[in-house]
Amino acid sequence: MTASRPLIAIPARFAASTSALRFAAEVNARALVEAVWRAGGEPATIHPHAPGGTADPAEVAARLARFDGVLLPGGGDLAPRRYGDTEAHESVYDVDDEQDGFDLEAARSALATGLPLLAICRGLQVVNVALGGTLQQDMGGPEHEHRHLLHPVAIRRGSLLERAAGVGKAEASCYHHQRLGRTGDGLTVTARAADGTVEALELSGAPGWFTAVQWHPEDTAHRDPAQQGLFNALVTAARDHRR
Repeated sequence: MTASRPLIAIPARFAASTSALRFAAEVNARALVEAVWRAGGEPATIHPHAPGGTADPAEVAARLARFDGVLLPGGGDLAPRRYGDTEAHESVYDVDDEQDGFDLEAARSALATGLPLLAICRGLQVVNVALGGTLQQDMGGPEHEHRHLLHPVAIRRGSLLERAAGVGKAEASCYHHQRLGRTGDGLTVTARAADGTVEALELSGAPGWFTAVQWHPEDTAHRDPAQQGLFNALVTAARDHRR
C-alpha cells in the first residue's frame, strides 16, 4: 500500500476574474502546486476566512490542525496599517483585508504549534509583520525593485535554508517592490541580495521546521534542484510532523 502524501495547506489568493470559471475565484499558482506535488506532498488550497479582516485564532488553529504543513504563497501587498504605517505609498497594490487577516493568523498559528511552514515572497512579509516587524512600502521605484529579476542570494552557512537548498549561493527568481524594514521578534536573516535586501528568514527556537524566502522558488524549481529542495524540505518536515 502506498503511503499517503503529507497534506500541505496553501491559503488561496482572491482573483477578480478567471476565464475558465467566469466569475471571481480563489486560486494558487500552478507552478507552486506542482512543486509541492513533485516533493511528494498533497497540495490543498484553503479558503482564507477572516470576516472584516480579523481571523478567529481558535478557528484558524482548528482548521490547520488537520494538515501536516503550511505554505504561505506570494500575492498582493499587505495593508500598511498592519505594520503601523498610516498612509499607503502609491505603488501599494491588491490589498485585501480578509486575505491579510487570515494569512497573519495562519502564520502565528503554524509557528506557535510547530506546524512545518514555508513562506514565499508575500508569505515572508506576512511572517515578519505577524511577529512585529515592518516593511518598506516601496524599494525606490523601478530601478531599485526586484521585479522580473533573477539574481544571486548569499545563504548563511548552517541555516535550514542552506540545508534545504544544498547550496551557499542560489539564483533567486524575484517579483517584489517591497522589502523588510525592521525584523520581527526572534527572526534571523539567513540570506541577502547584493543590494542588502533581506531574502530569507528563520525563527530562532521555533518548535517546528520553518523558513521564509523573499523570492519565488516555484518559478525555477522544475529545473533548479536548489529551489525544488525548499519544497522537498517542507514535505519531509510535514511527513515527520505527522508521525
